[in-house]
Amino acid sequence: MIRFTTAGESHGRALVAVLEGVPAGLAVAAEDIDRELRRRMMGHGRGARMKIEADRVELVSGVRAGETIGSPIAMLIPNRDWSNWADVMAPEPDAPSAPPRRRQVHRPRPGHVDLVGVLKYGRTDARDVLERASARETAARVACGAVGKLLLGAFGVEIGSHVVAIGGVEAPVPATLPRPLNAAADASPVRCLADEATRDMVVAIDAAKRARDTLGGVVEIVAFGLPVGLGSHVSWDRKLDGRLAGALMSIPAVKGVEIGLGFAAARHPGSEVHDAIRRGPAKEAGGFGRDTNRAGGTEAGITTGEPLAIRVAMKPIATLMRPLETVDLVTGKTSKAQAERSDVTAVPALGVIGEAMVALVLADALVEKFGGDSLAELRANVTQYLDGLARRFTAESGAEE
Repeated sequence: MIRFTTAGESHGRALVAVLEGVPAGLAVAAEDIDRELRRRMMGHGRGARMKIEADRVELVSGVRAGETIGSPIAMLIPNRDWSNWADVMAPEPDAPSAPPRRRQVHRPRPGHVDLVGVLKYGRTDARDVLERASARETAARVACGAVGKLLLGAFGVEIGSHVVAIGGVEAPVPATLPRPLNAAADASPVRCLADEATRDMVVAIDAAKRARDTLGGVVEIVAFGLPVGLGSHVSWDRKLDGRLAGALMSIPAVKGVEIGLGFAAARHPGSEVHDAIRRGPAKEAGGFGRDTNRAGGTEAGITTGEPLAIRVAMKPIATLMRPLETVDLVTGKTSKAQAERSDVTAVPALGVIGEAMVALVLADALVEKFGGDSLAELRANVTQYLDGLARRFTAESGAEE
């Protein structure tokens, strides 16, 4: 089982990530992870924090001589902004005579964790809860996901993403996506594949910034080259589409996930929703294929061998430079919500974070299906499975191999 956990606050000393279950023998270098961390910081509309941080990972354990050794992989991502926040976030208790700490938050922001967090955990300063709820934590997820992508890449699986909407601007999606997908998407300042939509998105972001507002949007995440058979229909918690949706919904500000046609499937008859089956040459699909992929690469919680296509919707960021009304937790009076340093939009970064979460779920499903303590053992099991499918259906069809 591949699983991960993270620790750390947005303005704390560092973020920590621990990733377990990665087979031994996978080549991993810090630069592989740093590359993904840099991609997470991209995008028109990001805030001042991106100019402060220059995320780089420190591999603390689990990797030796450039390869995983089967033990938990521990990673550290220092926060450069810590030096400006040490007195605010220091873990040591304050002296009895010390003044109140700076940057306390008593005017909760609608749409953020501030109010529900202080009520749930019995705090008075929302700083105690908002620091962990910050999207800064996703840097640790991206670090773990980078290792997951390396594992999947060893089996020919490519995971990429692109932006399909920001604010009210929607981009046309080409019938055939470019490969590699991320090389094309990352060339755009908003990670969009359409030039005209890119220009319109930039204009919309700039207008929102002038209005001191924020924008949400939608990204599409695609995984190519997955073998048929990952996931299972037998229990609710083993269904791959459910696991993917749960992982993606855990990303801050995400409010919707759909696979394939998603909600649109509810508005069409079955003849326009399901994908006809034919024989095909694709080895990863067991010798079968589909002319369409409306299901988005899964049926009954199991991969079909077609590309996995998922769309993720992000709401506008809750921190507004033109704040909404709230209630001051100290005075009890109506006030304007706190304004923290923030982005106008983080939709371009959402694709990178979503790739990481998808990679971790798929890597877990790969290890679950095929097992193996080492990469060589896992590879042998995958090869045996796919070769067996090819022989089975060639023999059953009566055709010559």
